Amino acid sequence: MYYPYFIAYMAAGFVISIVVFFWALNNGQFKDQQRARYIPLESDLNTKPVKASRFARIETIALFSLVCIVLATSVAVVVFALVKAVR
Repeated sequence: MYYPYFIAYMAAGFVISIVVFFWALNNGQFKDQQRARYIPLESDLNTKPVKASRFARIETIALFSLVCIVLATSVAVVVFALVKAVR
């Protein structure tokens, strides 16, 4: 009855997860895993914040937009299922 919608919803979530995973691989999010455990122990208090590049800001906006779209889709699927269940 509602299976095609949920299967499409799950497939879209899977595709988005794969895209985000490969984005993380390409941007080096998984490099230098041995150093990561010592980062909280570093006492580098005098560093100034780095200004984000234009590409980083666009990337952040795109990811935030993607999250908003996914949440809106989730709400739409739940509302659609509830409306159909009531009838």
